[in-house]
Amino acid sequence: MVVMILVTGATGTIGSEVVRQLAARGEKVRALTRDPAKAQFPEGVEAARGHHADRASVEAAMTGAEVAFLVGVFGPDDAEHDRGLVEAARAAGVRRIVKLSGIGAGDPAVGPVGTWHVPGEQAVRDSELEWTILRPSAFASNTLGWAASVRSGSPIPNTSGTGGQGVVDPRDVSEVAVAALLDPAHSGQTYTLTGPEVLSVPDQAAVLAGVLGRPVEVRDLSSAEAREYLLGLGFSDTFIDASEISRGFVREGGNEVVTGDVREVLGRSARTYREWVQDHRAAFGEG
Repeated sequence: MVVMILVTGATGTIGSEVVRQLAARGEKVRALTRDPAKAQFPEGVEAARGHHADRASVEAAMTGAEVAFLVGVFGPDDAEHDRGLVEAARAAGVRRIVKLSGIGAGDPAVGPVGTWHVPGEQAVRDSELEWTILRPSAFASNTLGWAASVRSGSPIPNTSGTGGQGVVDPRDVSEVAVAALLDPAHSGQTYTLTGPEVLSVPDQAAVLAGVLGRPVEVRDLSSAEAREYLLGLGFSDTFIDASEISRGFVREGGNEVVTGDVREVLGRSARTYREWVQDHRAAFGEG
């Protein structure tokens, strides 16, 4: 019997790819989105109007689902909503949940950002459901924020110095999520998902330059400059204050972590950042 799988955060970086991969497998998918009229989902996907912070809409979307992918943290004010997703899933009779968390969740050294997923993770573990938690490192797709600078030949902004991260391809995170949604063998597992190598911003710039065939310069930002840069991107003061500690953690090498969890789940090596750039080089201008 084909079961209903609810995907929250269905238009986001990971959720949208989870929806695509599930639909390609012929699974029955319901996608939670704020505006179904604007969302573009594969044929056969059921769009449900709602938002992680609107408990009533979440409960309605959960009705009839047996499996759910939970994305409930987008900033410092989402802890209760994250916990609410789990509560709604349990109340609706969902039997398996996969929660998207973040690397370093619960580590005091990460600062406030490291606490945001803790209530949701704890709710998952206490739920008595089949559960899997995914803790991805920095997404390769984060560097799309540099695309305009790269296309114009301007230096890309660097807020983390030479500190490296196990940059992971979002497609790998989504593929692991799909595996966990479909296979109870992953229940009770917390997977830390990284790429195969540690990369700093200068390292990533060098990869971009190599693929694009032209120089990609880096400009290190001071703390004050980083604040102005992030404010310009629309982040709140609260978010920026919290993320300053986590950026310091990265600058000092705290997130220089590589795991084999992608290989363990998928039976193959994690994609490299170079592979991701090659597949998205048009966004940066191919030269």
